[in-house]
Amino acid sequence: MFTGLIKDVGKILSCTTNNEGILIEIESVIVSEIEIDDSVAINGVCQTVIKKSSKAFFVQAIKTTLEKTTFGNFKANDKVNLELALRANDRLGGHFVQGHVNGVAMVSEIEKIGESRKIWLTIPAEFNRYMMKEGSVALDGISLTLADVAPGNNRIAVSIIPHTMDRTIIKYWKIGTKVNLENDLLAKFVENLLLYSPHRTSEAVSEDKIKKFLTD
Repeated sequence: MFTGLIKDVGKILSCTTNNEGILIEIESVIVSEIEIDDSVAINGVCQTVIKKSSKAFFVQAIKTTLEKTTFGNFKANDKVNLELALRANDRLGGHFVQGHVNGVAMVSEIEKIGESRKIWLTIPAEFNRYMMKEGSVALDGISLTLADVAPGNNRIAVSIIPHTMDRTIIKYWKIGTKVNLENDLLAKFVENLLLYSPHRTSEAVSEDKIKKFLTD
């Protein structure tokens, strides 16, 4: 489990294709805090550290990961967002992020507002149901608040302050950049509860039905 608060921007040293997928070597200042078998979120994708050196660590990205994320586009010298797994005594400053990426979004518009940015992204149509203004989303592992949503156009917007740009790879995003997207865990739980509740019918779920489900 992660919080979506990035701890370091690492650098990919090498990507080696093998039978399992790609072996990725990443240089980072947090390598001293990492142990073999630790979980680390790389651009929001939970991976297991399989070996390390004094300055870098290695993860094995399997073919399923390459199909669902942007990992297949990685190359040497690329920068990546890094976060270590949440400790039980840590502050939860972002939102619950599993590191289980649901799909890929694409940057479609970048609006400069002073030193900040409002960034619009196109998302898969089936994710619109999880998007709510002022709700949460993880993009490349960064916990962000939805500033705006346009479900008719399959678009969402996030507002980025200078501090977030400085400490993450958002500063490298441009029109057409593809990013890993993880939908809000709580939204997925609510959807699952409604779908498999004893009150489920073939009719559309109404506000009254939701209230009845929550109070029964």
